[in-house]
Amino acid sequence: MRFRPLIVSTIALALLPLSGPAYAQDPAPTPAPGATQTQTPTEQPPVEQPAEETPPAEDPADPESKVEDGLGVDGGTERAIVELTDPAETAPVATQAAAESVDVVLQPQSQPFMVVEGTAEELAKLAEDPRVSSIHRDRTYTPAEVAPSLSLIGADKVHAAGTTGTGQVVAVIDTGIDVDHPWFQGRIVAQACFSATEDSGVVSLCPNGLNQQTDGNAADATTPNCLLDGVNLCDHGSHVAGIAAGTGGVAPGAGIVAVQVFSRLNDEDSCGEPACLVAYESSLRQALDYVAGLNQPLAAVNMSLGGMLYETSCDATEEGAIFKEKFDALLARNIATVVAAGNEYFEGTAHPACVSTAVTVGANDNADAIAEWSNRGSLLDLFAPGVDVESAVPDNTTTVYSGTSMATPQVTGALALMRAAAPDKPMAELIETLKTTGRPYVYDVAGAQVTTPRLDLAAALTGAAVQPPVTQSPSPVADGPADDSAPEPDPSDSSGPTPEPGDPAEPAPSPSSTPVPLPTVTVTVTVTETAKVPAAVCTRGTDARKLTTARWAVELHRASGTISDETLTCYLKLIGKSSKVFPELTKASSLGKAYRVLKSPKTRKAKLDSALLTAWLNWANGTNGTTALGAAEKVRLSSKPTAAALKKATSNILKTVK
Repeated sequence: MRFRPLIVSTIALALLPLSGPAYAQDPAPTPAPGATQTQTPTEQPPVEQPAEETPPAEDPADPESKVEDGLGVDGGTERAIVELTDPAETAPVATQAAAESVDVVLQPQSQPFMVVEGTAEELAKLAEDPRVSSIHRDRTYTPAEVAPSLSLIGADKVHAAGTTGTGQVVAVIDTGIDVDHPWFQGRIVAQACFSATEDSGVVSLCPNGLNQQTDGNAADATTPNCLLDGVNLCDHGSHVAGIAAGTGGVAPGAGIVAVQVFSRLNDEDSCGEPACLVAYESSLRQALDYVAGLNQPLAAVNMSLGGMLYETSCDATEEGAIFKEKFDALLARNIATVVAAGNEYFEGTAHPACVSTAVTVGANDNADAIAEWSNRGSLLDLFAPGVDVESAVPDNTTTVYSGTSMATPQVTGALALMRAAAPDKPMAELIETLKTTGRPYVYDVAGAQVTTPRLDLAAALTGAAVQPPVTQSPSPVADGPADDSAPEPDPSDSSGPTPEPGDPAEPAPSPSSTPVPLPTVTVTVTVTETAKVPAAVCTRGTDARKLTTARWAVELHRASGTISDETLTCYLKLIGKSSKVFPELTKASSLGKAYRVLKSPKTRKAKLDSALLTAWLNWANGTNGTTALGAAEKVRLSSKPTAAALKKATSNILKTVK
């Protein structure tokens, strides 16, 4: 599959396009500057030594350097974003490109990019235009998976003191909203929809059926395309909006801007079910620009979605730089961008929560402990309640979901309360106040102590004392010894992947231990048909044992292994979010396709794919380390890898699974 869905809670909504834990790009080593070698004088005439060869600097004007690695290298067309040097060039470049080579599928007004579909050759030709600065995939994001939480963070005390967020507005970029729900009556101040389409089964969720709508009930989450066999696929956005500013939310007096950014994907191989939701990067960018142009007293923008995973800041990556510019522009207008960290049990965050100017939020439970499946680490700014949170969903009802998608709107609503109480204070100061007054969670990440505050509005707004630190002990994901035996995931551990429903030896998990995961790349929206029964969180395992390629093939072959199909499907979703090879070059989103990747290594590229998938499965099962994976994927994404490079990359990966 060409695109990478992110999670909002599927845009996550990743609803965050498909823009998982993505490995952080290792910085390229700095080449030693060229230096002329000299010889020690001898009786022989000195021989001039050649200067050490310095790798040539990449020429930004070189057409080949403008195109992202791996675009179309294995044939077929790719959906790609074409970055332009000037917004004024969008129309003329689009007209010329459509006449000469690619199909132009989106041409936003007054924005320096367009979206096209074309082959590697067509994209390379387009890159020759000096008005084109770069070309990269239009990645997709999925919604993040989705109480006593209000009292835990002290919101009830703030409400009792008369602060409810009146006069402030929050924007929710997600899967839309149930415009007729009682929780939102009189609160929705604006709506918009940016929903990409493709001939390969990607359908718009805008009520008008087009790629864009900014009038009427543009973000309506009850349209026919939101329904699948009577189940609403678009409920994530209503749930998130209800937590932030619904009748039972953190800021019940605030207004809501609802923006639909997801599209419906009708592809069972990709979704694991007949249909799911994905959000494209281009749709997210349009939504952020729309919000920035509103004449509303916005306090915060909520993005309960996510894509690739990063262990460190992603500001320097192409995707990260694009989103940082937009987050910075909002912050300059005193508007915070609040983003879900992700539910992958990862010491880092999903994109775009990895952007340094995002307010990145992890989840805690109602016992004041880090939710076992929540991402964590120094990139996080705050924790907030995200377990068993009840909120609005379509059809005038409520349900209980868990996930960092649910924690994020708690902070979004909190910032609306903070702005209402101190309208003249810069947003950066309000964010810092939430961080300095939060209850400190102290825990270890990679052997180092990290402190991340848990949201506490009572301390931030009512003068209550800052609560004492709590030392957390989330089970670290550790490297395990090589082992060919099949792992035995513990279904009772909420930090693990989908529970094993078929294991009679284990009791069914209670609702409090089954949070709803954040959206991830090529991740489907998790929907429950029974109100107030939360779905399980799709997250990394904790077994941490390394299995060989042969052993994983046994596990993926239906009914022949010991790991459930639900858990394996979850692992493949996480891989699709984390890897740039799967599924952008090689499809491995279903058990059957993944099995064939492992069992059919006939060419050098196929052998590397088999080794990479084995290593990624071990990572999903709990082992740490993605540096070797990142290096090998760079080789696989190369347009013309040598046989020696493919062989070496395969060998290096296989060493990590022994």
